[in-house]
Amino acid sequence: MKTSKKDFIVEAEEIIESVNNSLLDLQGGFNPETLNSVFRGIHTLKGLSGLFGLKGITDLSHTLESLLDDLRLGRLELTDDVINFVFSNIDILKNIISQVSEEKQIDDVSDTIKEIESFRKASDTKSKDISLEGFGISPSILNVLSNYEEHRLETNIKEGNGLYLIKAIFNLTEFAPGLEALNSNLKSLGELIATLPISEGISEGSIGFKLLLGSPMNTDDIKSKVGTADVEVISQPKKAEPSPLTSKLKEVSLKSSTNTVRVDIEKLDRILDTISELVLAKGAVIRIGQELAESVGFISLTLDVHKISQTLDRKLAELQEYVLDLRMVPFSQIFTRLVQVIRRYSREAGKEIDIEIYGEDTKIDKQLAEEIIDPLIHLIRNAIDHGIEPKDKRLMLGKKERGAVTLKAFPEGNKVVIMVQDDGAGLDTDKILRKAIERQMVPENQMLERKEIFDLIFVPGLSTKTEVSEVSGRGVGMDIVKEKITSLGGFVDIESEHGKGTTFNLTLPITLAIIKALIIQVASDRFAVPLTSVAETFFVEREKIQTIEGREVIERRGEMLPLLRVADVFKLEESPNDECFAIVVGFGSRRIGLLVDNLLDQTEVVIRPLGECLKNIRGLGGAAEIGRHEIVLVLDVENMMEEAFTRKKVSRAAFNA
Repeated sequence: MKTSKKDFIVEAEEIIESVNNSLLDLQGGFNPETLNSVFRGIHTLKGLSGLFGLKGITDLSHTLESLLDDLRLGRLELTDDVINFVFSNIDILKNIISQVSEEKQIDDVSDTIKEIESFRKASDTKSKDISLEGFGISPSILNVLSNYEEHRLETNIKEGNGLYLIKAIFNLTEFAPGLEALNSNLKSLGELIATLPISEGISEGSIGFKLLLGSPMNTDDIKSKVGTADVEVISQPKKAEPSPLTSKLKEVSLKSSTNTVRVDIEKLDRILDTISELVLAKGAVIRIGQELAESVGFISLTLDVHKISQTLDRKLAELQEYVLDLRMVPFSQIFTRLVQVIRRYSREAGKEIDIEIYGEDTKIDKQLAEEIIDPLIHLIRNAIDHGIEPKDKRLMLGKKERGAVTLKAFPEGNKVVIMVQDDGAGLDTDKILRKAIERQMVPENQMLERKEIFDLIFVPGLSTKTEVSEVSGRGVGMDIVKEKITSLGGFVDIESEHGKGTTFNLTLPITLAIIKALIIQVASDRFAVPLTSVAETFFVEREKIQTIEGREVIERRGEMLPLLRVADVFKLEESPNDECFAIVVGFGSRRIGLLVDNLLDQTEVVIRPLGECLKNIRGLGGAAEIGRHEIVLVLDVENMMEEAFTRKKVSRAAFNA
């Protein structure tokens, strides 16, 4: 794909995201400036696509622009149905942009355009315009107002706002900042309907403007905000005065946009690859310094190497931090898309749902952000279809008429936790277990704990939904969530109470680019364990290891911690020593201790994918280079936890038999 086409895709995606954000704001209440920003975004997209000859996007944008213009001019009433209709067509535009990105054939949009035109005609609610004559507005002003400005003037009159005409004169060489400041002050008091230049009575070297303002404020409040400008009262407000809007509207500086540059994330990946090589070189410099000190003592050369290694270590850490920060994006970008998904699926399911969002400012690696979108969508679909009850049933149960879905993100050390919560029916353990037994996924006489039954919903093909709908019920989706989160080095935990709701907690590393890892030794082999997976480590005396129902455990803080010998997983010969170490991974009731022979080091690594001959081995998640260009295998902790709990189930089944 040509660079210019890539630039178009980046620009188009930013426009779509901005339009979506503005539409979400409009659902909270009408604001003419917000509606104008949607209109301008689609207008820009139309022009941009026209430059690249993308006729489908251009035609659809043009038709959608006409619909938005009807809204701006009051020909259509801005209702939830209209906003949802605009949302659906924005999704179509986004899909076509994706087709351009993937260099696919663009869909035919002729039917969509006809649908928009039909919607415009069916929704035409234009009321009879009021007469603007008799309101004291000069015909010279009325004659130069645009259709949009005339509509906004009519709207302010209908709403009972006062009308004011502010006359301001500025020095011709420096009028821009003065006019900008005046506009900002007036917008804090109401709606700036029109700004018109004037020449009559203006001295040479000056420039004048008349600004038409609609506001619920009284004349004294207006005069206090305009400085030396003259205020002419056309009509007084006809309703109670609200408090000033100063805190609601803030002037946006244009300077920040000029300091922003787009960077392809693949270029950042290449920089991180180089940094990883430099990290290895830094390790070599440190090692050489240590060997020099051991062989010749602390001579001046040894001290120089030591200082250089310290400087290199510090500067590499700074460089790494800067590059990783460039890759970070706030969760607001993810949650904005998910809110649209919730609204769409709730309409399809015929349920009314309130959305609560927390932690939008929490940041995560851009690559991870894109990877977790699909798992989160599956969780939301599950919450809407399986979790939240229909309105009549909720009322019978004494719940609020509208269901609630909560999205939350917060950092936890070098990890980030994403929470998807609903206040629905919760998970029915009896029903899940019965369905699993019917499908022969578990033996009928097998004893399972509550958490283990919850985990059955991640088994492919298991669904407790009796009817297939557009939202869910096909027995697919939840297994994809588990598989994807595990592949990203994360965990999924479920909390649920029958009749009260369900919470899915996704724990992920903040970035996969460069991570800290614990280097361990098992027999004569070395492995790396991502520190994002490690809760704690402790020293173990083998004689304190107990066996319960064929499962090794050890007492830790008054509780029994299940153990898994890493040597057994990979068929390695375990060290005969009476002492070893345990690495505690997981959280809550899903915690295990990985038994290893020794803890060697803590270092930063870049995880690389495994080759074809190793990628299907359980318990391995990749490879990394450490020390003297030594390759170590990285443990897949979630996979090993599955291994541990599978063994636990097998031993219990054998015990019960």
